[in-house]
Parts: sequence; structure tokens; C-alpha cells
Amino acid sequence: MNAIRLFLVLRLLLFGLLPRGSSGENVSASARPSVVYVGAIFTFDSTIGKAAKIAIKEAVKDVNSNSSVLSGTKLVVNMHSSNCSGFVGMIGALQFMETDTVAIIGPQSSVVAHTISHVANELQVPLLSFAATDPTLSSLQFPYFVRTTTSDLYQMTAISEMVDHYGWKDVIVIFLDDDYGRNGVSALDDALSARRCKISYKAGIPPSGVVNRTDIMDILIKVALLESRVIVLHAYRDVGFMVFSVAQYLGMVGDGYVWIATDWLSSVLDSSSPLPSETMDSMQGILTLRQHTPDSERKHAFSARWNKITGGSFGLNSYALYSYDTVWLLAHALDSFFDQGGVIKFSNDSKLMSIQGSNMHLEAMSIFDGGPHLLKNILESDFVGLAGHVKFNSDRSIIFPAYDIINVVGTGFRRIGYWSNYSGLSTVPPETLYSQPPNRSSANQQLYSVVWPGETVVKPRGWVFPNNGKLLKIAVPKRVSYKEFVSQEPGTNTFKGFCIDVFVAAVSLLPYAVPYQFIPFGNGRENPSYNELVRLVNAGVYDGAVGDIAIVTNRTRLADFTQPYASSGLVVVAPTRRLHTSAWAFLRPFSPSLWGVTAVFFIFVGIVVWILEHRNNDEFRGPPKRQLVTILWFSLSTMFFSHRENTVSTLGRMVLLLWLFVVLIINSSYTASLTSTLTVQQLYSPIKGIDSLKETDDPIGYQIGSFAQNYLIEEIGIPRSRLVALGSPEEYARELERGPKNGGVAAVVDELPYVELFLSSQCKFRIIGQEFTKSGWGFVSF
Repeated sequence: MNAIRLFLVLRLLLFGLLPRGSSGENVSASARPSVVYVGAIFTFDSTIGKAAKIAIKEAVKDVNSNSSVLSGTKLVVNMHSSNCSGFVGMIGALQFMETDTVAIIGPQSSVVAHTISHVANELQVPLLSFAATDPTLSSLQFPYFVRTTTSDLYQMTAISEMVDHYGWKDVIVIFLDDDYGRNGVSALDDALSARRCKISYKAGIPPSGVVNRTDIMDILIKVALLESRVIVLHAYRDVGFMVFSVAQYLGMVGDGYVWIATDWLSSVLDSSSPLPSETMDSMQGILTLRQHTPDSERKHAFSARWNKITGGSFGLNSYALYSYDTVWLLAHALDSFFDQGGVIKFSNDSKLMSIQGSNMHLEAMSIFDGGPHLLKNILESDFVGLAGHVKFNSDRSIIFPAYDIINVVGTGFRRIGYWSNYSGLSTVPPETLYSQPPNRSSANQQLYSVVWPGETVVKPRGWVFPNNGKLLKIAVPKRVSYKEFVSQEPGTNTFKGFCIDVFVAAVSLLPYAVPYQFIPFGNGRENPSYNELVRLVNAGVYDGAVGDIAIVTNRTRLADFTQPYASSGLVVVAPTRRLHTSAWAFLRPFSPSLWGVTAVFFIFVGIVVWILEHRNNDEFRGPPKRQLVTILWFSLSTMFFSHRENTVSTLGRMVLLLWLFVVLIINSSYTASLTSTLTVQQLYSPIKGIDSLKETDDPIGYQIGSFAQNYLIEEIGIPRSRLVALGSPEEYARELERGPKNGGVAAVVDELPYVELFLSSQCKFRIIGQEFTKSGWGFVSF
């Protein structure tokens, strides 16, 4: 009802108390009237409007000179300039309604389209816009709005796929703060989110004509202080060029920056090239999109005709082609409308007549009765125009939306590829791919090389550390032991140690500055919990953490880690005692069980050889006592390879050969072990490793704050009651010396770097067994 009330006010302003006249009455009309009136609303003095005005005039000439379309009926297009004003556009729309207008070509501006679409809905007059790209102009809200160009929904999808293709994650958007700008940015935000990218900052420019360089400079200074260096500019010509000019002044079109302009820039480049040198200098390396129109003989012929008309002073852009095709689309739809018996007839709007107003002459605002029929014909059109295939899908969008991707270089520009909703990014024209199955694989998404701002072909990283005074908050554990790795200088926020040296050296190698500050973590009385430190990084309390932080599974679920800068792993440390040499030292190389097994095998081999030889070999015959002595003597003498009995059977010789080889190994092992026992100091510990430690009930020490406690409980299965928290190397030594019988611990489980530092000053203890975990130290980020 608000829209209707607005119509009434405007009607009163425009037409006063005058009635509409005979055109407002229900009159009979022939199926083929001599004249059919169409309106056109756009901004005459804009880049798009100038091109559209010429194209529409030429299209009307071609339609009226073609006997196969609208035969016997002359198409008349009355043009009205809206000056990008919704109010002026509304007045123009109402003026057209006074002249039996059956359709309106336009408007050009999305802002104007939102306004006058209400008029079109109420009066059933189709709007055919060749330039209103706002994606929220939907057929559900505005059923009589027909977009004959490509929606910004697809342009923003193309930009998001370019961002994803180059591996950027955050973008900044500078936009004109009106319906066109805001709704385009909203579509871009959705498209980026679908690819796990985002808009990190939105900078709106007031849509009024009073915006100046100071306003633009204030916006760009804020943008320059942010992290992202990928900037999307969604505006109009004058504002866009002002943004580039100020950006050049601020050094924001140089190395490291990425600028992507929407298709407003390509329209200007097509129509007004060459631009002034200072304007081109401010746009070097910029990417922009242009609605893709396939090459054809008709397009080339029209381009030559265009140059004759304009004398080369104004170039042909894609919107001119769309406006030309829009006239032909309407002509074909009207031709079908008349062929199907449609008549141009208007009737009073019952909704308006029900509103009491004696002096407003509401009969002047009549409904086009043939509007639904004509709209149906428009949406069912199917022909090939200058801009390509003109056909609508179920969403009332032109089929096969596509864009050229353009790189501004030198005094002109070059095309680096294409984007289409069918196949994504490619270096071949989209129309050549429509006959093939769609291939959206990452390997198939390709573009030619780009000359980026700063005249470099190296792809910009797309971000820097923000220079807005915010320092990265880096947490550092405030250790009370093993301070050689990390420690805080007393009374200051300065830290030192091996871990700090590694971090500072790594940061110094970066090609950019990293502002950060160290923040101590812990109470200073005991080592802090590293699991809690990682959790706080995940919660956003800190931006990262630096220190002797082990990379373990439960921590990697919360935060990201750098590559390990030091290897680590859990080991067992236990006290050892020296074994003294005695007269029985020669028995030490083998354990009692091994001695027993060896003796049994000697006797067993002797018996086997006797069984194989005594029947045929006289040396293995004789009285039982002699044969028993022979068995024992033969088997024992093989230890020194001094047996004198000969073997005559083949099997006997084979057994003896294998046994002598085994004896050689036994002798060599025994000799080496005995030599080591007699010459090297022997250290002994009842603990052999983590497995033997697990089998006992003795207490086990671990370092406060280490992940060793959770690992021993959850992975090894050691009861919590057996674990003793220790806070310093001195406690390690004291508890190990006391031992489990005197209230101490049997062993300490800790990370290898700590243990190596501990053993460098403690010779009474040593590492038992091997590392039973493999990990490393890294820095934490989120």
C-alpha cells in the first residue's frame, strides 16, 4: 500500500487534475496495431547509457526495417533519462503509462529498478533491464522485472573462484553504499564463504555526489592498516577512478597489493580507451571482469557499423550489445503476442479505484491487460543475438553466464582467461566447453600469467601483518626449572633461552615485520600446564605460544603447530650401580638359563651323532660306559674344535657341520662379552625399560606441566597413584637416590631434552632402554 500511495502522490504532481484521455478507456484494437509504444529509462550521460542510447536506436531501425518481425507494426521507443535517481525514474515510468506503453527497456541503475519495479508490478508492464545487475531483483518480489544481462550473483561467484584459485583467504571490499553495492557485496560474501574464504572488512562509500578525495583517503588509510591486501572495488566510474587515484597517492597499487574491480571498469576501458596516462598509471596490474560475448560475424559487422556511427570516439561495450538484443527480444515477444491474438488493451486498477480521492483521476493509471501474456512470451524467447544465446532458465536468468577476466597493463589491457558458471576458470572461450561434460577439478582451473601491481609476475601473498598498532600476543611459559630452554629476566618482560633464540631467528628470516609481545604464562612457583596454555591459544586469549611445547595428539586437536624445531620423546631415567669383577666373572657373559640351554644342546648333539654313527663307526662302539664317555667327550670337544672321532655317515657329517657353525657363534659371542665385562665399567639397574617399570608397583616421577603424566596414565596404563610430580632437577636426584623403599621413586619419565640436560650434571643415573614415544617441540598458533 505504501507503493500505491507513492504512485498517487506522483500522479498528482505530474498530471494534476487532468484526466488521462481516451487512451485510458477500454477500446477495441486490431491484432496488429500500426504503432506499438515502448519506453526506455536509463542515464544518458553515463558510460553505459551513452552506449545503450546508440544501440537502442540502431536496434529499432533494424526491427522496423525487417519485414519478418512486427510486420505492419512500427516499434517506437521513447527514451527518458533517470540520472540514476529513483524519484526521477519513477516519474519517467508514470509518464510512459500515459502513452499506452506496453513495456519499458531499463532501467540501467539497480537503485532505480528497485523503485519502479513496484509500478511495473501494479500495472503489469514488463521491465527489461539490460544493466541492473543487483542479484536481489528477483522474480519472486518483482515478477514483471526481466534481467536481459548477467546478474551480479555470477560476477561475485567468478571473483570468489579467482580468490580461491590464487590461494587467498581474506578480502577487503570497497563498495558504493546503495542497493547495487550492498547487495553485490552480500552475494560476494556468500560466494566466498562457500569456498572457505571471507570478507575481512567492508568499506562503504556514500552514494551521494558529494564524496571527495578526503573521504576516500580516510577509507583507504583504514584499509592500508589491515592485514588483507586483496581488495575488491564495486562502484561506478567516477568514484572508482577517485579510489584508484588516492590509492596510488598512498602507495596502495604497488607490490604486494591485489585489486579486483567489477565490470564497471571493463565498460569504461571498452568505451573510452585510451584513458589519460595518469588514470592508467593508477590502475596498473588491476584485474577486472567483462561480460563475455562470443565472437560472431554479426558481432564484428555491428562493431564496424558502430565505429562508423561514432567515428571511433566511443567504443562498443558489452552493455551496448545487451541493450541491442533487448530491443530484439521485445520485438520477437510482441510479434508472438500479436500472432497469438493479443491486443493492446488497458483497464482501470480496482485497487486504486477503491481508494477514495475525488480530484486525483485514478483512471489515468491503468493496467496493461496483455502484460502477463507478453511477459510469458518474453520469458519463452529463444534466439541468438549479438551478445550470444538469448534464452532464460527457470530462475529467469540468461543461460550460460560467463565473464572475460582482464588484466590492465601499460596503456591497455589483456585477457588472461575466462570464467563461466558451467566450467569455472579456463583459458579457452566458454562456448567451446559447453559441448563437453563440466570439469570443475582444480587441475582444470587455469588462467594465464598476470602482471600484478608493482609490475611483477610473482603472485602476491595477499596479506601482511597488520600495521594498526596491534601486537601479536605470544604466551611464553614461566618455567622454574630447566631455564636453559626458556626463562624470564627478573623484573622485565624479556625472555631468553634456547626456544626464544630459535623463535627470534625464525622471525628475523621473514621478509616482513612481525609485531609481537611476549606475555608470561604461569605463576612463577611451578612449571605451568602446557595443555592449559594450548587451550588458551585455542580460546583466542593468546595469538600464539613459544617455548618447549611438545607436539602431541590432544594438543594438535586444539591448535596448529609449526614444524618441530627440536626432537623429543619420553625416556626412563633410573639409578644404576657398578658391578665389581670377581673370580666368577667368566660366567657373567651368559645368563644361567643360557648356560643351561647351551649345555643341553651339547649333550643333545652328542647323542644325535652317536645314534647316526654307532652302527657303522667303530669309534662310537664298545661297552656302554665307553660309549657314554665318547658321547660326552665328543660333544664337549667340539666347543674347542678338538674332537678326534671321525664321522662316516652323511647325516652325521651334516649335523656336525651345522653344530660347529653354532659353536663358532657361541664362542665369538662369549669372547666379546667376556672382554667387555673385564675391560669396561659395568652399570646395573633392575629396571630394563618402560615395560619392566610398568610391571612393578614402584612410584614413578614425572615433571610438573609435562604431558608425561597423561601419557603414562592413558597410553601405558599406569595408575595415577603411582605417579609423583617433581618440579626441578634437584628433586629428580633426591627422589631417585632415596629410592622406592625410602619414599622416593624408582625412576623418572621425562622428555629427552630435559633428561640430557639433567644427566649432564648427574652421573649416578642414566637412560634405561629406548625412547618409547617420538615427538618434537614446536610453536603454537591459532
